[in-house]
Amino acid sequence: MRRVIELATPHITAKLQPLLAEVVLACGEEPDAMWLEQFRARVMPVPAACKVEPALRYLSEQRCQPGTVARRIEAFFGRLFAGANAGNCVVWAHNQGLGRNPILSRALARLAGADRIRLILHHHDWWFDGRWQRWDRMRSAGFSTLRQIAEAILPAGPNVRHITINRADATVLSRHYPNQATWLPNPVQPWPAQSEAVVRAARRWLQALIGERAPVWLMPCRLLRRKNIAEALLLTRLLRPDAWLVTTGPVSSRDEVAYATQLKTAAQQYGWRLRLGVLGGENEQTKPAIEALLAASEAVLLTSLQEGFGLPYLEAAAAGRPLIARAIPNVVPDLVMFGFRFPHMYDELLVDPALFDWRAEVERQRVLFHAWLAQLPQPWHKFGATPAALASGSSPQPIPFSRLTLTAQLDVLAKPVHDLWRLCVALNPFLARWRNLAEAGNLRATQWPPQADAWLSGAVFARKFATIIKSNPVRHRQRSTPQDAQAELARMKLASENLYPLAWSTRT
Repeated sequence: MRRVIELATPHITAKLQPLLAEVVLACGEEPDAMWLEQFRARVMPVPAACKVEPALRYLSEQRCQPGTVARRIEAFFGRLFAGANAGNCVVWAHNQGLGRNPILSRALARLAGADRIRLILHHHDWWFDGRWQRWDRMRSAGFSTLRQIAEAILPAGPNVRHITINRADATVLSRHYPNQATWLPNPVQPWPAQSEAVVRAARRWLQALIGERAPVWLMPCRLLRRKNIAEALLLTRLLRPDAWLVTTGPVSSRDEVAYATQLKTAAQQYGWRLRLGVLGGENEQTKPAIEALLAASEAVLLTSLQEGFGLPYLEAAAAGRPLIARAIPNVVPDLVMFGFRFPHMYDELLVDPALFDWRAEVERQRVLFHAWLAQLPQPWHKFGATPAALASGSSPQPIPFSRLTLTAQLDVLAKPVHDLWRLCVALNPFLARWRNLAEAGNLRATQWPPQADAWLSGAVFARKFATIIKSNPVRHRQRSTPQDAQAELARMKLASENLYPLAWSTRT
């Protein structure tokens, strides 16, 4: 999200310079001083200010009562827009659909409804997409109904515009907000080629990290359950047994600590060639940049259950590295439209039920699924489909690795590599071909297609963004309510193809 802001804003200011008096970053804490200095340099000659109000932070990070947070947010915006002409202020608000501070979202919706601002809501993620613990947290903040939440994060009104980062979400919102919802892909630019010296230094750093000279397969991601890291480890063990799987980002919330701990503990117990979160922690300035790590790695993996935009696909292409990836349904059609073709992409990785205790897994999933279902808002219980393992009942059968709990995934990984290979290649014939390519160093990389810039360049983003800003208020009668839009999106996210046990609980 921050990357979108830092890439897109200079292009937006260049496009709209005669109309812009100032760019203001409104945030809950002070940004890194060096980052802020570089940001200001990029948007010149338009001046850039930074206004900090702790009440804008995630509610989970605050100690104040909701009423106090609301008063402080109202006071902050009162100061921010004091003296500004009505309608001359544009607020570009990111990720309000995540529900981390619905009090802030509600305040923005009110300002837009009172014609104080033009509000552009840029939706990257949703609270109802595998983050069901937010439901209770939002209710504790005073949002007792789905209608109240929808009116805060998906407001309707003449001065509101909605941006989504994939076509699937845009298609839904466009039905409810005609002429007010737009698909706008994130701006992405190919990285300049890394020098040999930089790549060698990154490779030496990786070798020191893993303690030997060995191939590294990189997974550029944070330590999140939805990244499905165990599947990347399984692929690495199957296709390149002597390689190390290295992930980059650290744990980003308390909800992910148990997942990270289980992975680390199992890796130490079984001696798996795995290093997690290598760019987190202290001394970040002395560590290689992600671009250098990608260039120094033999291959890149993406095994996520969910992605809003699919940036890791593009990062691999930008670095010219081979990518082995799950074909995420809401993302791949957009990538194809951009001109990308990834030769090592698969739908699911099937595993034989002989590799884990089927009966125990079915019972585990039954308990977890019903506990998860109970977390859902009551009106949405009817959206929940039947998970793959429960649909098959007591009859063991091959199942996608992604549809297992972490407990079962770790049981599979604990099996000897030769048993894994024998049972997995029979169900996934593509593995034999890819293993031969990996051993010969012939995995194919995807080149950055020339037509991608027509979709992903900063200049294109700025042109489309400027069109949104300059569009006239839409004052026709709304076809539906924010609650209708939220319910349709939630129904899509709760379809059977989007049910993953890893998302049901912080402990699976």
